[in-house]
Amino acid sequence: MHEVFEHTADLGLRVTAPSLDALLAEAAAGLFEIIAGDLGQIRPREVRSFAIDGTDPVYLLLDWMGELHAAFEIDRLLLCEFAVAVHERGLTATARGEPYDPAVHRLAHEIKAITQHELDVHQTPAGWEATLIVDI
Repeated sequence: MHEVFEHTADLGLRVTAPSLDALLAEAAAGLFEIIAGDLGQIRPREVRSFAIDGTDPVYLLLDWMGELHAAFEIDRLLLCEFAVAVHERGLTATARGEPYDPAVHRLAHEIKAITQHELDVHQTPAGWEATLIVDI
């Protein structure tokens, strides 16, 4: 589950999930919900693979969100399906989506940056929780 919330001139994302893998996948969905609004408008036509080194869950989230943001900003790729596997040296992931087409897709927000402000990832008795703020 994820929730987008307003934060001064920014938007925040709160995510909960039963595992770290699921948390990172859900955070990705939340990021693209901020960008595109309705993920249902994105078709999973192309696959993109990602690999991120690191062991700290906070920085894995930050770097993962940064890679996804770059995929949109540089390649104009809208993503809607995510599979993440965290291992002892980092994470590997696949994401599915399609190139942004203004005739087909409506964008909700332009993200300027993924911030470290209030960035948090922690394990709870029920699973994992994360908070992330994006500059819009």
